[in-house]
Amino acid sequence: MTVVVLGVDALDPDLVDPDAHPNLVLDAHRSIETIASTTGEPSTHELWPTIITGLPPEEHGLTLEEDGVAWGNPILDAGSRIADVLLPDAVQTRIGAWLLTNADVDAFRTPATYYEKRGIETLFDGRESLEIGIPNYVVDPDAEDREHALRRSLGDLFERDPEATGGHTSSDPYEFYEQCLEMAMVRIARVRRGLRGGRHELVFGYTSGLDLIGHVSYDLPALQERAYDELNDFVGELRGDLGENDELLLVSDHGLQDGVHTDEAMVAGTDSRMVGDTKSVLDIREAVESELTRSVHEPATKDLPNSRGDGSDVAQQLEDLGYM
Repeated sequence: MTVVVLGVDALDPDLVDPDAHPNLVLDAHRSIETIASTTGEPSTHELWPTIITGLPPEEHGLTLEEDGVAWGNPILDAGSRIADVLLPDAVQTRIGAWLLTNADVDAFRTPATYYEKRGIETLFDGRESLEIGIPNYVVDPDAEDREHALRRSLGDLFERDPEATGGHTSSDPYEFYEQCLEMAMVRIARVRRGLRGGRHELVFGYTSGLDLIGHVSYDLPALQERAYDELNDFVGELRGDLGENDELLLVSDHGLQDGVHTDEAMVAGTDSRMVGDTKSVLDIREAVESELTRSVHEPATKDLPNSRGDGSDVAQQLEDLGYM
């Protein structure tokens, strides 16, 4: 058995149509509560650490400050201490916007060692797990995949602008859309490869594509609707890879409408037990752990054929996308 968790940033329960998007509601789904940051809306920086630890942001310690940039990130920490003393709030806000738009630093790349050093337990402790792209849980800080590379090279396709609706602008929303969907395809393909490999009892992947599109499509609602349609197809491919005893859980950290994060997240699963007792982002870790205790994972070996196939189609997809 393998439990697959796919984190879809900004998957909004109000925008998922059960008839049009059967792979986004799976066998059971529900909206759940999320947590607002000090900025007044839910923050990706804070919420994925919450999802994997079951702790609110003030307890896991990764919080977003009102200046708009994650000053707690180790890479920015020294500069932030100086900024807090020397710079007015308005200047810090502009610097934060510039950093998030232009710097090679990814504010969501806190290393996984952060948790161990602080004695914070996560969903992955003591398990044969594969973690793919989770914000603020980076196993190898030196590694980069296609989603990371695309995010860092977006330029004026995605610029931070605190005055704009949704806080961002794009010079070409349609080209931006194509790059965001490529991000989602790469990450979901990596999750499929992890599932097909059969070596992990838990495969947890994440993609930000839907969130990014939502931030710039506030005056192009058809573009956001199309993203949900395509994501439904991508998840359908992943769903088709599930073995008889495998389970899939879709998780979001918040919704996104009219370019702005909303206070509703959602979960959807192939096992209704993972969904039924999940009422907030704080409950996701416990739901996944309960699912993992219900069955024993038997890892594949070099001499044991993979019952899901050889995975050559997924490997070819990754190669075509430039990941391999």
